[in-house]
Order: sequence, then C-alpha cells, then structure tokens
Amino acid sequence: MDIHNPTYVPGHKLLDGKSVLITAAAGAGIGYSAAKRAIEEGCRGIVISDIHEGRLEQAVTGLKEETGCEEVYGLICNVAVEDDVQALIAFAEDKLQGVDVLINNAGLGTSKNLVDMEDPEWFKVIDVTLNGTMRMTRHMMKVMRDRGNGGVIVNNASVLGWRAQREQSHYAAAKAGVMALTRCAALEAAEFGVRINAVSPSLAVHPMLKKSCPEELLAELEGKEAYGRGAEVWEVANIMMFLASDYSSYLTGEIISCSSQRS
Repeated sequence: MDIHNPTYVPGHKLLDGKSVLITAAAGAGIGYSAAKRAIEEGCRGIVISDIHEGRLEQAVTGLKEETGCEEVYGLICNVAVEDDVQALIAFAEDKLQGVDVLINNAGLGTSKNLVDMEDPEWFKVIDVTLNGTMRMTRHMMKVMRDRGNGGVIVNNASVLGWRAQREQSHYAAAKAGVMALTRCAALEAAEFGVRINAVSPSLAVHPMLKKSCPEELLAELEGKEAYGRGAEVWEVANIMMFLASDYSSYLTGEIISCSSQRS
C-alpha cells in the first residue's frame, strides 16, 4: 500500500457475530466510518446515536444502503445527560440482544485561549468529551458485568491528551482525562472479563474539519505529519476495529496512538 495515498482496505470479519454500539456516529467523521467499518467486519447488528435527529435518520438509512445490513438502529442521545445514556444502552441491549462492543466517540471541541474562556465553555467541552465517556463507560461496565460474558469498550481520545496546543486547554484536558479513565477503568473491568482501550488520533481529515479549518492552517498541520497528510477517518476506524476484535484479546488499558508527527 502507498502510505501517502492509502487504498481502502476490505473487511476481514474481525467482528464476525458481534454487536456494536457507537455514540456520535451520524456525522461524516470517525463515528460514521467506524459504524460502516464494523458492518464490513461482520458485526451482526449495530446501534448508533447522535444529538441531531435528522442527521441520525440519514445515517441509519445511509449505512443500510451502503452495506446492505438491515440490523442498523439509531437513537437520539446526549451523553451529557445521564437519562439519555441509560436509555441508549437499554435500547441497544434490547435491539441487539446484548452489546458486545461499545465505541465511545462522542466529543466536543472549540478553540479559545484559556485566559479568555468562560466557565460554561470549559464545562461544556469537559461534560461531553470526558464526562460523557465516563457515563457511557460506567453504565456499560455495569451491564457487561451483570451479564457475565465479557465485552469490549473502545474510547476515542486524542494526541492532545499528550501534546500541548494553543487554544485547546479544555479539549486537551478532557482527552487526557479520557486516557486516564481508560487505564483505570480497564483494571476494574478486567475482573469481569471486559477490555477497555482507546485510540488517540492526531489529525483525521473529514468534511467538517475541511469546512471549519482554514485551508492554510490545515495544510500546515498536514505538513507536520510524517506522511505529509492527515489520517483518513477509516484509518482511525481500522484501529478501533482491531481494539474491538479478538485480535487484541490480551490488550487492555492501552492508548494506541494514530499519529505520525515530525515535530
């Protein structure tokens, strides 16, 4: 494969027979790509969530049309609301007769220097990105523990959990928290056969990023990557599929970096 111009990799049934729940999967980014990839990897059914009803309906229809899978369901969920989280997991448990894999993709980011940031903006990013991941993980751990046949949780972190960047103190703090949550929860979950890992993307290029990021800045960011480009969203999704699959059966509490920065 040409690392500078990668070719989409076909599925290899890594999730054959498993059921999957993914949060924030109705956009054009990593979540939707992970949902499509999970179906291509043979999952028997999937539930996706989002906070936008129209976009969620389109995503469910799109996944069915693109993959031919009929076992695709969607439910509105704001991961910052505990009742929504519990309702989503109950819905997925019912539709899928048990969730084997949870992928926590929901996150929120803005750009502002800390000195100019007000409490509401800080708290909103933390509540969705870190607390939302915690809520989903906490409740799914309870369900998987009580069911007694294991399971997998994959969290979406970020290299900003390790790396400093201007105007990203709130987002970086949240993602560093996701990393710490992943490591600590994994130790607890190991007692009842559940694995918890995270993927840590650097620059994943998708339509929303291209729309919101100035062209010159995007080019500068891509130029810092070893391959001279950002990751395709499906390349990040591929790592999620590995972490969700039995190929990573002896891996838990780890943060897998999807990054290749030169400086």
